[in-house]
Amino acid sequence: MTTVTLKRTGDKMPLVGFGLWKVTKETCADTVYNAIKEGYRLFDGASDYGNEKEAGEGLARAIKDGLVKREDVWITSKLWNTNHAKEHVEEACKYSLSLWGLDYFDLYLVHFPISLEYIPPNVKFPPEWWGLDGKIHPVKVPFQETWTEMEKLADKGLAKNIGLSNAQGALIYDVHRYARIEPQVLQVEIHPYLTQEALIKYCKLLGIAITAYSSFGPQSYVELGAHKGATSLLEHDVVGKIAAKNQKTPAQVLLRWALQQGLAVIPKSNNHQRLVQNLACTSFELSAEDMQAISSLNINLRLNDPVDLEPSLAIFA
Repeated sequence: MTTVTLKRTGDKMPLVGFGLWKVTKETCADTVYNAIKEGYRLFDGASDYGNEKEAGEGLARAIKDGLVKREDVWITSKLWNTNHAKEHVEEACKYSLSLWGLDYFDLYLVHFPISLEYIPPNVKFPPEWWGLDGKIHPVKVPFQETWTEMEKLADKGLAKNIGLSNAQGALIYDVHRYARIEPQVLQVEIHPYLTQEALIKYCKLLGIAITAYSSFGPQSYVELGAHKGATSLLEHDVVGKIAAKNQKTPAQVLLRWALQQGLAVIPKSNNHQRLVQNLACTSFELSAEDMQAISSLNINLRLNDPVDLEPSLAIFA
């Protein structure tokens, strides 16, 4: 299993994992179990995905059947926007751990640098973006308050590593002004339509590992009606020609493009054959010309942008 070594702990994070966003509750336990069977060792979850209990059931079954031990598998979860206040961070982490049936996460990320009004889990879970009145309610919690509580999770062993998600350079710079424990990982949207070279360069300078999400670009957003009219990267001529030349699938090429930049990837597939194919993206190399041809598709198309939900949440402006 190809890994990246994290700076602070020396923990080895798998570079190819399985993303749990939009995996249905009904299929999640079996999907996790089967992914472990095929060799996946990192699962990227989040409180907001609403399937952590089922993912944990799949993991528990795999451990019980002797496929893996707990320490063989890397579990990532994320703190949701409604839990940023200091009194809610540990509570939220422990709630997610209880759903997974675990006593620690390998990595715990702040899902967005956005704080929203708290909703108790017994009232609505997952709380999503909207309050009980169907509106979005931002609240004034400074990011430093949240990060200080994230550090305490690391101190207590609830999260072995902590990091950021959906953060840009200015916020990363600011966190480093006060962090006692620096972010070890940044998870952000990166694909050939949104290449983010400057952000990648900055994270490498700071020794922050990057996980790229939405590696297939618009594909994940079509069913949400949020693909913004972009041509599917899996059907793009440039990607298709490079795939044919290398005798690989377009998905494998897109994942390899990220891996060759030193990025971790977390593809999801509900199709077993594709799930296996995605794991094989570590077994070949793209030429410098192929890498450049794919990178030249960049149009700065950001598909996951909170501003599309609420104009005041323009964190990427």
